[in-house]
Amino acid sequence: MNKIVRKLRPSHYWRIGEHESWFADMAAEGLHLKKMGLHFAQFAKGEPKKMTYRIDVSLNKKISSEQKEMYAESGWNYVTSYGEFNVFASPVELNAPELHTDPAEQSYTLKKLDKKLAVNAVIVAVATILMLGMVSAIWFLDGTPTLVLIEGRMIQQTILTIYIVYLAYTSLQAAISIRALRNTLLEGKSINHNAPWKKHHRLTSIIAMIYIVILVLVVAPSFVQLGKSNTKTLPEVSADLPIVRLGDVEQNPELVRESSYIRDNIDWSNRYSYHWSLLAPIQFQSDEHGIVSNKMWEDGSGVYSPSVHTRVYQLSVPSMVESLISDLIKRYDLAHRGGDFINIEHTDFDVLIVHEVDEFKQVFVSKGKAVMHVRYYGYADISSVIESTAHKITLISE
Repeated sequence: MNKIVRKLRPSHYWRIGEHESWFADMAAEGLHLKKMGLHFAQFAKGEPKKMTYRIDVSLNKKISSEQKEMYAESGWNYVTSYGEFNVFASPVELNAPELHTDPAEQSYTLKKLDKKLAVNAVIVAVATILMLGMVSAIWFLDGTPTLVLIEGRMIQQTILTIYIVYLAYTSLQAAISIRALRNTLLEGKSINHNAPWKKHHRLTSIIAMIYIVILVLVVAPSFVQLGKSNTKTLPEVSADLPIVRLGDVEQNPELVRESSYIRDNIDWSNRYSYHWSLLAPIQFQSDEHGIVSNKMWEDGSGVYSPSVHTRVYQLSVPSMVESLISDLIKRYDLAHRGGDFINIEHTDFDVLIVHEVDEFKQVFVSKGKAVMHVRYYGYADISSVIESTAHKITLISE
């Protein structure tokens, strides 16, 4: 049995002349074409031989057995197919007549493929524009690209979108190239069966490497994020978690936990999630709700039920701290409630920004490479929120 050798294809599938030339050069080296794949071709290793190859485009996806027999009678043996492209081979010494002696007539065989590729190019272009719009909206619609980048959830989607843009480009390139080839044939000019292929082979190799890198960039971080991300119910006591606890802010012995939504054995009203990204290897989010049964809201809306929400980031690149705080303020500014963001000097923080409107209180802080956003809803003084935040940020600031 002949040894099978796989080689990366030198160029895009629509470059007919280059493929024919490549097949002939491989046969001269003792590698005889057996099968074509999406990116690789399979060759049987044998004796070097001078061969001529021709690619015929079939109107239907599969060439008929009758057409294969007709070509065989003229000295052309069927080798393999890929899509609408069918490969035939003949020894040079046989001097077999060309499959198509009239270029204008050969252009007719490209008519169906020309239409198909044009439709595909339009569909892919529209889909790409929509995807670019969605990704751009996520990155820039609310003006928080640093936050999106640091949280890391859009990195893989963005890389995939870039790759899809490349696929859209190649789809358009294929449609244009086949249309140009068809027009050339209509003008009576034959395909160059000895077209140089090495330049495009180098290009294809580079693109293949980029493709592999893209796959690694997409798959590897996704698995890491999946493995390092989880959500759990907040424990009653969590001194080692870098999140602000409602009890520390309220400091009321009558405060008890309020649970309103439990799913998958997780109390989503009192939960914490941890995540990972390359730019922020430590990330926490938490929600905590409580109730004081012997106390009412001052507006008479019901029993007093304070809550606290915390976001925590430990950055790999400390220089991104300022930009991250800016984005957090944009995302959670509660502008509809009014109030000013006040920058306060504080010995426990590098940055402390306070936003207070009635019972809503927020702090945005940084220390070293740590950033925290704490939003509290209740009647405790803002100083209590700041004090609790100062204690927790020391857990991840170094």
